[in-house]
Amino acid sequence: MPARVEKVVTSGTFALDGGEWDVDNNVWLVGDDEEVLVVDAAHDASAILEAVGDRRVVAVVLTHGHNDHVNAAVEVAAAKDAEIALHPADVMLWAMEYDDLEPDVELADGRSFDVAGTRLVVRHTPGHSPGAVCLHAPDLGVVFSGDTLFQGGPGATGRSHSDFPTIIESIRESLLTLPSSTVVHTGHGADTTIGAEAPHLAEWVARGH
Repeated sequence: MPARVEKVVTSGTFALDGGEWDVDNNVWLVGDDEEVLVVDAAHDASAILEAVGDRRVVAVVLTHGHNDHVNAAVEVAAAKDAEIALHPADVMLWAMEYDDLEPDVELADGRSFDVAGTRLVVRHTPGHSPGAVCLHAPDLGVVFSGDTLFQGGPGATGRSHSDFPTIIESIRESLLTLPSSTVVHTGHGADTTIGAEAPHLAEWVARGH
C-alpha cells in the first residue's frame, strides 16, 4: 500500500513584526499504519500526537520558520523521539520561538525523506521566507507547499525576510514545472493543483502580490 496523506487543522496565533493574527494551519501527516512524517507542527501538539497515535515519526519537517508552523514542533518531536528539520536560512525566524534550541536537521534543495515506501523531495522555494521549502512526493502526485503557493496565488511577502520577485521565481521554477495534475497541499486553506494555478502567473506578477 502506498503512503497516505492525512490532515490535521490546528488554530492559534501568527506573530511577526509586532503584529498578531488568528490563523488556522494545515498539519500534514504522510505515512502508513507503522510510520509517519509530520509536515509543519503547528499550535496544538496534543492534536497532532493524537493523529499520529502509536506510529513512529520519521521526522518533523518544517516548510519554514514562522512561529505558526513551528510552535508545536519541539513538543511533538520530543514525545516521539524524532528529529526536526528546517532550512538553515530560516533559523532567525525559528529563534523567535525557540531562542535556546536549534533544529536537528538542515534542509537543502534535493534532500529527501523516505516514509512508508514513499520519497519526499525538498524543493527550496524562498520568497515567503528565505528558507521556505516545499516537499514533493512524485509517487503520490502531491506537493506540500507550506506558505509558498496557495489557491489563488503566492504566499504573503509583505513582512520581514520576504520578497515578492523571489517567491515568483521559486513558484515559476520549482512548482509550476511539476505535472499539472499535482495536488498542492497548502499550509493554510484549501488544496489546489498545479494546473489550476499555472495559468495565473502573469496575473500575480501584474498585481504584485
